[in-house]
Amino acid sequence: MSAQPKTMPRFKERYEREIRKKIQEKFGIENEMAVPKLEKIVINMGVTDATTDRKAVENAAADLALIAGQKPVITKAKKSNASFKIREGMDLGCKVTLRKDQMYEFLDRLVTITLPRVRDFRGINGKSFDGKGNYAMGIKEHIVFPEIDYDKVDKIRGMDIIICTTAANDEQAKELLREFDMPFKN
Repeated sequence: MSAQPKTMPRFKERYEREIRKKIQEKFGIENEMAVPKLEKIVINMGVTDATTDRKAVENAAADLALIAGQKPVITKAKKSNASFKIREGMDLGCKVTLRKDQMYEFLDRLVTITLPRVRDFRGINGKSFDGKGNYAMGIKEHIVFPEIDYDKVDKIRGMDIIICTTAANDEQAKELLREFDMPFKN
């Protein structure tokens, strides 16, 4: 029995066939290797009720594993803070870093399925770049992802999604994400 050849993610194939050439022409980049591309996507879930409920971080990690398709890392408190009832080393959230094919698959699902499901969605903020070509956005309800079964969720949580690119500036990064059909306002 021979193994099935692995298919390339739709967004990765689109980048290599169309997007790279468009951006290279638009910005006048001579070297094809200098064209901006996606580097990684980091998804972070902070769990606010982790101080009172130890199971909350495990539940959040399970949900994040379903969303990302990869096991998340549990994040711990670096310092103690008495006013927030936090001790050093306490579990506070979880995060996952997606690269290569999983990154393109996640971006595809985010743009085509998840964002249109967000209530009162009018586009994402086009100013959330950090000056070095990275984009950060937040989602208030993790239940908008189709992988999450609403009936099995103990609490609705928010998450941060950071898209890291190799772009030299925000203008190139925004154009790259726009070519991936990111629904920016205006």
